[in-house]
Amino acid sequence: MKRQFKGRRAPRGMTLIEIMVVLVILGLIASAVVIAVFPQLQKARVDRTTLDIGNIDSGLKLYNARKGKFPDTATGLKALVDMEILDKMPKDAWGNDYVYTLESGRPVVTSYGADGVPGGEGSDADITNRPVTAAKP
Repeated sequence: MKRQFKGRRAPRGMTLIEIMVVLVILGLIASAVVIAVFPQLQKARVDRTTLDIGNIDSGLKLYNARKGKFPDTATGLKALVDMEILDKMPKDAWGNDYVYTLESGRPVVTSYGADGVPGGEGSDADITNRPVTAAKP
């Protein structure tokens, strides 16, 4: 004895065209999100690096308070790790090491930006705690 379905069809899956339409829609949404988020990601990396330099500067001041001097350029930020002021050697938002120098008794911490070389513009620009010198008229 066979059962007959009256007016009901057996469930069926999605067709290839329906799947392709869904994939195209998802691709369009993903590309719109990437276009909107990517510039903000670069700004976030610059902001994070600026905050890190501020934290390293605070660590250098603590080192100065404990030792009575800033670490020399040769020792660099390793002195902060050795005194357990920092947990590990810091890296900027692009994974590059910070450059530490002692200029006229004042510590200067610099990140060379996304490209990792001195100079540049935009996200490749150097980020530093070096005081800006006023232009003479």
